[in-house]
Amino acid sequence: MDPRRALPSVEQVLAVLTADGADTGLPRAVVTDCVRRAVAAARADAAAEGAAAKALDAVVASAAELIGARRAALLGPVVNATGVLLHTNLGRAPLGERARDAMRAAAGYTNLEYRLDTGARGSRQDHAAALLALACGAEAGIVVNNNAAAVLLVLAALARGRAVLVSRGELVEIGGGFRVPEILEETGARLVEVGTTNRTRRADYERARTDDTAIVLKVHASNYRMVGFTEAATVGELASLGPPVVVDAGSGLLDARTPWLECAPGWLDDEPGVRQCLDAGAALVTFSGDKLLGGPQAGVVVGRADLVERLARHPLARALRCDKVTLAALEAVALAYLDGDAAAIPLWRMASASVESLRERATAVAAAVPGATVVATEAAAGGGSVPGRTIASAGVAIPVAAVDDALRSLRAARVVALGRDQMVVCDLRSVDPDDDARLAAALRAVVAG
Repeated sequence: MDPRRALPSVEQVLAVLTADGADTGLPRAVVTDCVRRAVAAARADAAAEGAAAKALDAVVASAAELIGARRAALLGPVVNATGVLLHTNLGRAPLGERARDAMRAAAGYTNLEYRLDTGARGSRQDHAAALLALACGAEAGIVVNNNAAAVLLVLAALARGRAVLVSRGELVEIGGGFRVPEILEETGARLVEVGTTNRTRRADYERARTDDTAIVLKVHASNYRMVGFTEAATVGELASLGPPVVVDAGSGLLDARTPWLECAPGWLDDEPGVRQCLDAGAALVTFSGDKLLGGPQAGVVVGRADLVERLARHPLARALRCDKVTLAALEAVALAYLDGDAAAIPLWRMASASVESLRERATAVAAAVPGATVVATEAAAGGGSVPGRTIASAGVAIPVAAVDDALRSLRAARVVALGRDQMVVCDLRSVDPDDDARLAAALRAVVAG
């Protein structure tokens, strides 16, 4: 007899999984899909020569495993114990209560594109974009869905069919294969490479400039560092050439002086401030809403009002726009900067925490975990920001026999940590203090297991 005939049906497996009202934590349609996959896998196994059909309990166990994996894959909070503050895979900048409250409030009907004073239609750029422009001293601003989209919109609206001057040392690629030359080609702009990989001077741009030059694009090397025999023209030098200078600042440090902190962290020394780029003569600056701004994923363009208006009128502006919830969070972040309260943004709380305070927290966590020790660590900004620079930090380490198994157990508890020399290391700079007890419990489970 064909062994596949002995396999349990989808209905039989479902009946066992949902017996006595058992809650799988997922809608029935999702559970049924997992069961069908488990039965199909068992059928494929039974079709193999000499294989016996799996019994009902084996198929149920397989289905339960698939259901657990599907449930764990749903979006949900995790504890980031990697020390990478802007961990791209973990959602980059965490949002504070002010931004979360704004998102919840915007979930219903809002005045997104409606003027309550006149009853007329408004613009979704009247909210976060206008406030961010004010916060960095720009005439106007526009918000799109990420910084790559911001650069795309600028090039499409201002340089289609015309030349764009870019230093050879700034023809970068960022995450996801986003390459400056390719995006230029997609927008219909014509790339004119200027200077050399390691040295590009104002005179190089001057020689390359023609009447066909639409803009001069300066791209911040946000995900790599070039050291040694290097030279680059400043924004001020480029602004004197004539064509509008567009600076892709990338990470979104609103002001290099970080007036919201007691002093500017040393690891930000090479990061351009949006305000400083504008003060130096940039016509437009593009940057991320997350990363060093500390908000949700978004792309922001600030600068001259006439150029921003051209961006807003371009057809791509609608395709790249943000939704109301993102704009609400970004507006809350902008208000925090304008209130002088940016230090309360989670990113800056984590970045400015003293090593002594982190050691104190690590000592408390280690005391609750058998065999744990307090260790010195090095955190990083991450997210393609401040490459090659680290931040002194502190954390907790536990010895383990198998690092991969221990990290897997922590991930099952929704804790992401690092493995190093037969140790699991948790850097507390990227851990919210409210999660310290949760982290300690997950580490105790690993030690006990």
